[in-house]
Amino acid sequence: MVIAPTRGWPALRLDEISAYRELLYFLVWRDVKVRYKQTALGVAWAVLQPLLTVFVFTVFFNRVGGITVKGVPYVLFSLSGMIPWLFFANGVTIASASVVTNVNLVTKVYFPRLVIPIASVLSNLPDVAIGLGLLLVVMAAYGTAPAVAILAVPLILVLVFASALAVSLWLSALSVEFRDVRYVVPLLVQLWLLASPVAYSISKIGGTWKTVLALNPMTGSLGLFRWAMLGLNAPPASTIAVSCAVTIVTLVGGAYYFRAMERKFADIA
Repeated sequence: MVIAPTRGWPALRLDEISAYRELLYFLVWRDVKVRYKQTALGVAWAVLQPLLTVFVFTVFFNRVGGITVKGVPYVLFSLSGMIPWLFFANGVTIASASVVTNVNLVTKVYFPRLVIPIASVLSNLPDVAIGLGLLLVVMAAYGTAPAVAILAVPLILVLVFASALAVSLWLSALSVEFRDVRYVVPLLVQLWLLASPVAYSISKIGGTWKTVLALNPMTGSLGLFRWAMLGLNAPPASTIAVSCAVTIVTLVGGAYYFRAMERKFADIA
């Protein structure tokens, strides 16, 4: 293998990710172990985080704010939104700082740098699996059986993964050059939560704002996840198409930007 600096328009070289798949696996496994190492509650955090958030949503949005959902208890509605949202939010939060966190690897050995943010997002899959189990338990408690469309959940999670990775590629590359990006990410995630139909239904919104929400890649994913798990009406095809298009454009653009910036990582990290 000949390693040479790239010039001009960068190539994605996605075949390298397949060649370094063992490294990807070990990075994912390392991140999972580090997350739960020396924690008092361990895996219980994956249960407490969505439950406590849903409790807050139920008190303030449902009880105080009077927000209701037709055809399903509000607890199930908000919990089914939190599972994919936490996958997205935790993935963006962790992956946005992943290159800086792995600076020792970046400056000492060659490997496709795209592996780092991909591994950081994938390391949240165990939390998603635990969250899905929690959702099924709560659904059983409310006497709600999953729909046949539950078989589409893996494909929907792929879309959520793509959305998280798309944002993470931009932020992780920017954070190497601008270290204050890490202070912006928590605020960005909080604002994104309010702009996503996690605690409220998009059917309650009309006009221009509904079109604006469709530009949020999580809008389509959340609606599809609720359709698959709870049997609610699927989002309009136009909303899904716009969300997917925004995800694809952001992902491809982020990948090229990341590749263009990675030639500087070892120098400025």
